[in-house]
Parts: sequence; C-alpha cells; structure tokens
Amino acid sequence: MHGGASSLPLLLLSLLSFLLILPQPSLGIKFSLQAFRYPPAKCIWNAAHPNTLVIVTANVGQNENQRMDIEIVDSSPQKNVYLSKKGIKGESRLAVTTHGEGEVGVCMKNHIVGDVPYDKAAKLASIVDLDVDIGADAVDYNAIANQESLSSLETEMRKLEGVVKEILDEMEYLKKREERFTSTNTSTNIRVQNFAWFSILSLAALGVWQIFHLRAYFKRKYLID
Repeated sequence: MHGGASSLPLLLLSLLSFLLILPQPSLGIKFSLQAFRYPPAKCIWNAAHPNTLVIVTANVGQNENQRMDIEIVDSSPQKNVYLSKKGIKGESRLAVTTHGEGEVGVCMKNHIVGDVPYDKAAKLASIVDLDVDIGADAVDYNAIANQESLSSLETEMRKLEGVVKEILDEMEYLKKREERFTSTNTSTNIRVQNFAWFSILSLAALGVWQIFHLRAYFKRKYLID
C-alpha cells in the first residue's frame, strides 16, 4: 500500500509534465501588410470551440498616412463580428469569447490616409506582430494566482486543469463529429438501398407490363391463341 501511495505523486508529475509539453492552441506570426486606398482584408484563422476565450495581441508599427483596422470574426455563414476597432497603433490587446463551433478569424486592413503620391503609396506598408492565444493559453494564471493567493504548485495545477479540460472538450467534439458522420453514413446507405429496391421493383413491374402488353397485342393479331 505504501509503495502504491508513494508512486501516485510520481504518476501525477509525469502526467503534468506530459500535458505541459503538449502543443498549445496559440499562434504568433509577423508579417508586412501593404497599404491601399481600399485595402483587402488579411485574415488569420484558428479553430476554436464554443465559449472559448480568445486573446489577440497585435503590435503594429506606426507609420504616417496609414490607418490599421482590425476585426475579429467567425466562420459562420452570418460571419459574426465579435469585435471591430479602427486606427490601432502600437500594441493592442483584444479579448473575445467564441459563440459557436468553427474558426475565429483576425482580419486586418491597412488604409492609406490623406493625399499621398502614387510612387510613395506603393511603398506604404506596416509590420504587424500578431499573437493569438486560445483557451487555456489565453488565461492569465499569474493574475489568478495573485488574486487567489495560490502557490506555484497550485498555479501549475490550475494551468493543467485548463489543459485537461481543453483535451476533454476536444475529445467530446471529435466524438460528436464521429456520431454525426456515422449517422450521415447510415442515412445515406439506407437511401441508396431504398433506391436500389425501388429500381428493382420498377424494372420488374415494367417487365411484367411489357409481357402482358405483348401478349394482348399478339392475340389481337391472331398470332397466338
């Protein structure tokens, strides 16, 4: 009994270490965004589950005659806009909570503002450093630890609790997808079988009708008795 009890903390530590090295749902990229009078939107998409915290940190280089706009939207047919902000400069930190299953997009537009010569306008661009944190990776556990007076071990446990919850949510989502695909596959098979039986019965009925029709025709022509 003592050996099993002493090995339990080791198992927990091993599990915690394994969960900590799992890839977190976060994205950090740096890119140059060209400015236009009527700019197209450059969108960065990430998958997210419902009721998931998403924190977007955008660091935009400040340039003259340019205005950077940002929108956070989802991939639903309605294209819900969670947040829209114009004229961001420097570092901006934005937080939203998703409504449904799908993808969340961070869309940015770089506008040319004012009278700018054509040759200069063609060279206008801004460097954007974008970080997107989703789920447990977006939670500020240091602030929670300070607020609730948690020890370092308790803080790590709280982090791992969030990671485990995300894993369970992902497994539940995959399970629902599998059930939905299985239901669709079963329904399709049933429809195909019904169509096959309908085709067989229709061909059989047509063959019987042709036999009786030909027999009646031959009798009218006195070819058979």
